[in-house]
Amino acid sequence: MTTLFEAARICLDAADVDAKVALTQQYADAFARGELDVPPDAPSPEPIRAPGRPSKPTLVHPRDLPRRGLGSLQGRAAFIHAIAHIELNAIDLAWDAVYRFRDLPQAFYADWVGVAHDESRHFVLLRDRLRELGHDYGDFDAHNGLWEMTEKTAHDGLARMALVPRVLEARGLDVTPGMIVKLRELGDESTVAILDLILREEVAHVAAGSRWYRWYCAQRGIEPRARFRELLKEYAGGYLHGPFNIEARLLAGFDEDELAALEAP
Repeated sequence: MTTLFEAARICLDAADVDAKVALTQQYADAFARGELDVPPDAPSPEPIRAPGRPSKPTLVHPRDLPRRGLGSLQGRAAFIHAIAHIELNAIDLAWDAVYRFRDLPQAFYADWVGVAHDESRHFVLLRDRLRELGHDYGDFDAHNGLWEMTEKTAHDGLARMALVPRVLEARGLDVTPGMIVKLRELGDESTVAILDLILREEVAHVAAGSRWYRWYCAQRGIEPRARFRELLKEYAGGYLHGPFNIEARLLAGFDEDELAALEAP
């Protein structure tokens, strides 16, 4: 029987995007049926490295990505491509959490396998929409910021849960509603429907990060709010950029005191 850790590694290593999506959905379904063992005596994970990636898109520094408005079809396609790239990265982020962190409750693995499956569906929806606009994934440059934070937090599940779901992925909760408004004004209801779905499901993903971040803190006797601020200083410049989607962040496991601290100058 393939173990869950072996399945996660296979998905991480897949370079072809169609294969990564298909394997993710295959193994997520197998895990849901109880067909993937989570052995307590599994060997330690191998040192982190880059996941499998197609030859395109070219990865560049974020400042080298051109700014395009949503008013043109080219600009809208570039925007959808950027979101698709985030979702593809998010598949690997979820599988790496499964692969990297061992001896955890079964519910931890169930959460992140489920997230990987969701992200694969999001990627397919966005790629299909991109094709409707005459483009495909890989047609525009992209950046590697999400995976870089994965590397930085490979040593510590607490830091990973704090900084990837609750910082990087939570940013989508803040900016997506504004993008939905702009796209609706342009009459692009097809893309709006996809982003509406993604926004609803990403709340649950960030909530999983909040839940397991607090679980790690409880295990170590750490006060979560103070540690979160310390991690922000250590890894993310000490603060987050607003404005914040307060309603979505509350649903995603942030509390009112945390949000007040984030909004303080």
